[in-house]
Amino acid sequence: MTREVFEFELVFELPSTENDAYSLSDAVFAAGYEDAVIGTGNPKLLGVELEAEGTDATDAILSAAKNILRNLPAGTRLREFRPDLVSLADVAKKLNVKRQALQKRAEMPLPSLGGLYRIDELADTFGKIARDGGRKTRLNLSQAMKWLAAGKAARQLNARLTMQELDPLSLELRSKPNF
Repeated sequence: MTREVFEFELVFELPSTENDAYSLSDAVFAAGYEDAVIGTGNPKLLGVELEAEGTDATDAILSAAKNILRNLPAGTRLREFRPDLVSLADVAKKLNVKRQALQKRAEMPLPSLGGLYRIDELADTFGKIARDGGRKTRLNLSQAMKWLAAGKAARQLNARLTMQELDPLSLELRSKPNF
């Protein structure tokens, strides 16, 4: 099976103890993600943006999340997978265009919540643009493909977290939701 590279973010909820930003960064690097971008601006959250390889996006995302979680303080739980809901500004940045140019070049799907868009719907839209060719292909789609490709899996994994089918402490699938 072919392995692909996916770009995504993981947001971890940290235990209420004091957490040193350098120790958290070291934990991510020790898990094998030396190129990850680490966000420690909120003392209760750890954001990790990274690229990981897998046979599919779900495999890559879950494998990376489990590897990192093993190195973080006990009681850390996975809070969110990204990209899921994104702003036009997020998308424009990934495509290396201005937000206004993005709106002019692409027929965007309807926003979902508060002006945010479902990443998998955007990926479908940009896939159609790439297939159709023409002037609209000036969007830098190749730069964003690893990020767009992770979107559907991130949305599905977030749904599993919400439905309590995925344990946020171990990232193992549960047989039944705990309601």
